[in-house]
Amino acid sequence: MSAFPKVILRNNKADAVKRFHPWIFSGAIKAVDQAVREGSVVEVVNESGDFLAVGHYSPSNIAVKILSFQPVEELGTLFEERVKQAFAVRQNAGLVGSDRTNCYRLINAEGDGLPGLIVDWYNGTAVVQAYSLGMQEARSHLLHALQSIYGSALKAVYDKSAAVLPRAEMPVENQYWLGDRTHEKVLENGHQFFVDWETGQKTGFFLDQRDNRALLGNYATGKRVLNTFCYSGGFSVYAVRANAKEVHSVDSSAKAIEWTKTNIELNNSANISHTAFTADVFTFLKECDASYDVIILDPPAFAKNITARHQAVMAYKRLNSLALHKLSPGGLLFTFSCSQVVTPDLFKGGVTAGAIESGKVIRILHSLTQPADHPVSIYHPEGLYLKGLVLQVD
Repeated sequence: MSAFPKVILRNNKADAVKRFHPWIFSGAIKAVDQAVREGSVVEVVNESGDFLAVGHYSPSNIAVKILSFQPVEELGTLFEERVKQAFAVRQNAGLVGSDRTNCYRLINAEGDGLPGLIVDWYNGTAVVQAYSLGMQEARSHLLHALQSIYGSALKAVYDKSAAVLPRAEMPVENQYWLGDRTHEKVLENGHQFFVDWETGQKTGFFLDQRDNRALLGNYATGKRVLNTFCYSGGFSVYAVRANAKEVHSVDSSAKAIEWTKTNIELNNSANISHTAFTADVFTFLKECDASYDVIILDPPAFAKNITARHQAVMAYKRLNSLALHKLSPGGLLFTFSCSQVVTPDLFKGGVTAGAIESGKVIRILHSLTQPADHPVSIYHPEGLYLKGLVLQVD
């Protein structure tokens, strides 16, 4: 008999679970055991008491995030198995043991069967973000699994969950579970980056753009490149290393601009003209007189929930229209959305509307998404959040 308290699902609401979707919404629940609290590991059953799943409970719209569709005897064993499986995926993708890349995403929430958990690897430091109290309370299981996988290669584990953990019963502070602050330089495709996982956005670096940055490098040689919403200058570094003619980086954050300058210097780019601007991107695009050969638009999420989705699509339209007007004939636009609630079709629609407004002849050269270390469960299409297009302007 299961040691976990039970959540009873309405019989007519069990279909999504049987299709292996990892979320159970509060409206599907008929009853909850008295022992269940936020963060509890629960067994989900139907009204007849038949087993459906095991997951973490939260008194919110997404009431259960499913860890397993099979009975679970020991939670630590489940975590170790899932982390091993995730590590194997990164090995198969050529990310583990590479002499050119030593940073990648190890755990991508639902995509790796651990919903509510992100773990990014930075050359010996694992940075953790728990988006649920259940995952935060699984700390000992996760730490043991990481030590089992990496051994002495694991120098530090930093928990950076304070800003993303909702409804926590106890305040959570960002802290090291293991070790202390180590070196912060990493390699990505042979490019050096300074990563500040303690104060930077998310876990410190946007690892999901690795393949797309490499693609930009293929197009940047001899070109005038504008990288907007540049953060720490990922795309700028690739353009510089590809011997772009000139690179401009724009971000509204002065701290981000300093990180960008640091990363340009790290990559020995003295011979390349690089200028960084602390400015609002919309204003910069409206007021700049320059014409660019390549422009990158990689904004933060314009919509974090469905109610903001229409407004976000309109923002993509305005932004892309502005950028298209600043491209020289034959120029390329790398344009992205990381808003999970904006579907690929909606994003493409917003970009298309901006293209129509520009009045230019435009072709799609590439449709882009997140890399293999950000996998998506086929049963959880919501996990596909990064959308991108490369457009050529004739």
